[in-house]
Amino acid sequence: MTMPGDVAAPADPRERHAARAFSTRRVQAIMLRHWYLMRGSVPRLLELAYWPIMQIITWGFITQFLASESSLIAQAAGIFIAAVLLWDVMFRGNLGLCLSFMEEMWARNLGHLFVSPLRPLELIAALMAMSVIRTLIGILPATALAYLFYAYNIYDMGLPLLAFFINMLAMGWVIGLLVSSLVLRIGLGAESLPWILIFAFWPISGIYYPMDVLPVWLQVVGYSFPPAHVFEGMRHVLFEGGMHWGHLAAAVALNVFYLLLAVGFFLRVFRIARIKGLLLNIGE
Repeated sequence: MTMPGDVAAPADPRERHAARAFSTRRVQAIMLRHWYLMRGSVPRLLELAYWPIMQIITWGFITQFLASESSLIAQAAGIFIAAVLLWDVMFRGNLGLCLSFMEEMWARNLGHLFVSPLRPLELIAALMAMSVIRTLIGILPATALAYLFYAYNIYDMGLPLLAFFINMLAMGWVIGLLVSSLVLRIGLGAESLPWILIFAFWPISGIYYPMDVLPVWLQVVGYSFPPAHVFEGMRHVLFEGGMHWGHLAAAVALNVFYLLLAVGFFLRVFRIARIKGLLLNIGE
């Protein structure tokens, strides 16, 4: 009996190897599907940029007020703007991956995809790539408004900004893969998780305040995840003018660890879903 996701094995061993090998063409095909879906929907495009823009406007004016009242904030007037932009990278990275996956579930398309030679790792790669595209669509207009409204150029951080961006995006992927796995296993009744789970990291990441404000035990919890190291590193760049390599190394190491766990968890849940026929029977 052929299960969803199983592919009839070609007779030629070379064809079997080609079917099993990781294919960038299949990754591009999934990306192209989501690109056309996103490009053809104005509400989807507006939603990607709406919240980053609203947060920039709100926190930008708060920063302007505090800059006139606090000598500490005056040393790095854009600290709140930089913080909200980096947080939104993680938030958009999570949503970009989750929503691309759930688009397939809402369309009841997973079973159709996996009777093709598409492999789960290729789907993950395509979802990550679409997450990057969705995140950039949301963040780039917000950085432009930050410069136009408040004369703050986040790109003045230089290469540290790229390191922060990649680390926050990777943590967004970790959460996105975890949520996608749970939605695949539990059903669409869990589709609110992308908006819920990520905010568990909000109070322990030191987004708008230093980590030493927290109780010691909560600092230990916060430093167990990459965002706390990213935001501490960001403040070090803004106040000291240089990268804190210890925080960067910790963020990278934690992201690699959690990303490997998240990918492994997704592959495990996918295998269970395929065996139980959940790729075709998607519901709440």
